[in-house]
Amino acid sequence: MNPIATMARRVADIVAECNYAQRRMTVLMTAPDAYLAAAGKAPDNYTEFLFRTSGTLLHEPDASHRADGRRVA
Repeated sequence: MNPIATMARRVADIVAECNYAQRRMTVLMTAPDAYLAAAGKAPDNYTEFLFRTSGTLLHEPDASHRADGRRVA
């Protein structure tokens, strides 16, 4: 493979990894669970459950992509 193409692929992989990390951190920082005192506990009622799941959710790939070992993006 051409050395320039190899370097370009590495740069693209680094940019993709940074993009994934940035999106993941945004989801985690804006999740309602991040601001609860007992975030590890199960919700006490349905209203609390709806509040906790009101944040941005990550896209889950279909079964064929999960089988390939790809990350949730």
